Amino acid sequence: MGNSNSAHKISAQDKAILDMKNQRDKLHQYQKKITVLTDREKEIAKECLARGDTKKAKLALRRKKYQESLLAKTDAQLAQLEQLTSDVEFALVQKDVLYGLQQGSSVLKEINREMGGIDHVEKLMEENAEAKAYQQEISDMLANKMSNQDEDEVEEELEALERELLPEAPTKPPVLTPQEKAENAKARARRRAEEREAEQASQPMLA
Repeated sequence: MGNSNSAHKISAQDKAILDMKNQRDKLHQYQKKITVLTDREKEIAKECLARGDTKKAKLALRRKKYQESLLAKTDAQLAQLEQLTSDVEFALVQKDVLYGLQQGSSVLKEINREMGGIDHVEKLMEENAEAKAYQQEISDMLANKMSNQDEDEVEEELEALERELLPEAPTKPPVLTPQEKAENAKARARRRAEEREAEQASQPMLA
């Protein structure tokens, strides 16, 4: 009886480790592919800024940030699962491991949907009706899936790109006091709220 139980525990643990390795392999494949997309999204952001289209530049950076956060989230989750599966009391954490693997599969599917290809990324630059509908769809999707910290980091990256494109700008960003940083964060939050209100107001006209 004891030997049978022991063999069952090892079998379950081995299966969990195999599933985890499969997720890790998929994640590494996605990391290589998505780097091509995020690099292009950054270039698109620069091109849009150069022609004065800040809205599209920000959308490209938001999508880039979202894709990067999906990969980081899955990577962190797999690292945690590796720790759990190495636990000698595997039976005690088995439910957590199985749940974590299910969650990881779900996020990997979401990443796979984001791997639409470079042609989808190029739609961020286009002006035709189909591209505009796609841009609106991406904007609506990102509105509920990015944290305030993600949005703040997008704003900071946008500002850094703007400085790159302005030769008269100082090479080093100004050093801000904590109060100035807080005021900038509030201003960014206000801008995001205004942008969302504008997007919501325009939706009936798009329909």
